[in-house]
Amino acid sequence: MNFHPQILIDASYLLAAFLFIYGLKRMSSPVTARSGIVVAGWGMLIAVLASFLYVFSVEEAAKPHLVVNVVLAAVALLLGLGWAWRSGKKVEMTAMPQMVALYNGMGGGAAAAIAAVELLKPSAEYTLIPLVVTIIGALIGGISLSGSMIAWAKLDGRINGTWRIKGQQALNGVVFLATLALGLFIAFAEHGHAPVILTAAFFVGALIFGVLMTMPIGGADMPVVISLFNAFTGLAVGFEGFVLQNPALMIAGMVVGSAGTLLTLLMAKAMNRSVANVIFSNFGAAGDEQQGEIKGSMKPVDAGDAGINMRYASKVIIAPGYGLAVAQAQHKLYEFVKLLQDAGVEVKFAIHPVAGRMPGHMNVLLAEAGVPYDIIYDMEDINGEFKEADVAIVIGANDTVNPAARTNKSSPIYGMPILNVDQAKQVYVVKRGQGKGYSGVENELFFADNTNMVYGDAQKVMVAMTQAVKSLDGGGH
Repeated sequence: MNFHPQILIDASYLLAAFLFIYGLKRMSSPVTARSGIVVAGWGMLIAVLASFLYVFSVEEAAKPHLVVNVVLAAVALLLGLGWAWRSGKKVEMTAMPQMVALYNGMGGGAAAAIAAVELLKPSAEYTLIPLVVTIIGALIGGISLSGSMIAWAKLDGRINGTWRIKGQQALNGVVFLATLALGLFIAFAEHGHAPVILTAAFFVGALIFGVLMTMPIGGADMPVVISLFNAFTGLAVGFEGFVLQNPALMIAGMVVGSAGTLLTLLMAKAMNRSVANVIFSNFGAAGDEQQGEIKGSMKPVDAGDAGINMRYASKVIIAPGYGLAVAQAQHKLYEFVKLLQDAGVEVKFAIHPVAGRMPGHMNVLLAEAGVPYDIIYDMEDINGEFKEADVAIVIGANDTVNPAARTNKSSPIYGMPILNVDQAKQVYVVKRGQGKGYSGVENELFFADNTNMVYGDAQKVMVAMTQAVKSLDGGGH
């Protein structure tokens, strides 16, 4: 009985595709998300191993070259696995957005590299549609690679602020159209073979456009940008999967691309803005000026006093933000929450869709500390409860709790849905200083009559609150 490797390859890709889809389905719930990642990881492992089965289907004359390719592929896999395992183990939760941006870029770069091989390899065959698809995948992959690198550098503090010049959008348009024109020329070139210099120029153009597109975007919009590049990478991988006739790549790319697109649209909606506005507007740059004068003053209060007040409250709602992640205070926060719950206080968490610097950042942070899923609520599910809360405590959040989004038509964030923390009877804001938020917009909440500021590092503040509550009964907790 003859061995037919293609049958096993196809079956492996089908199984891998099923595991990708099933894993993504499980990722839709925080309860099953961890197992979903593991399931999808097994799918990727199967797809990678199946690709080595092509060794058994090549002609005898091509085997010397194949050995070299297999060795190179194995070395690349070992290097990639080693780097990913090491970096994944040591990365801090605050740096998770940067890592996601890097992985997005690597996926886009891989798709672009596949396209480069397809465009440069000698072939007597000329089929227009695969060539056009290859060009589209290469363009999207190149943009995702360089754009994700800029997003990583911004999030990691290696690039501060934004870079804008007069006529920025016109320049971006010219670069994009010129790159697209080069791609079309390559696709329609005689027999599909264009000069190598033009192919190289096409890829350079794609990389330059990714940089020009991302540099003007301010830090406040980085969560949406990361999600957008995630969608780009998925689309690029899906296109190149079509070119290679690889069902695993096609399905994985389509699933990631569609999920990333939906998430991008949802996040833009949560900011009351369009994706085009995120990409092409000047919002989100440090230094945006708040329009109008804010009445009132910031009123500081001792952390211990705030903690004791919450101990005697009936209902407390917590609104976490990126500052919680920076201080690595999630474990101390949950310790404090358990003290309140032991005292009969109802405690809930309110999560804004763009809290933190990436989608789901706060959910992952709280899960790491062991916070039960059933006390964590999305914005639309809990916003109506703030007016019933005795205390709302904001930890490291800013723009997502700014009432100016509701009341001040001259504010850059006007119309953005926010957490209604200002409607609680008492609001405590844990903040390191009096600086503005990531978008550079002053927060009216800090000056409200029912708001007190608790200044200090979030972890130290939570320790002080915990000690104050414990002291009420002689440290019995």
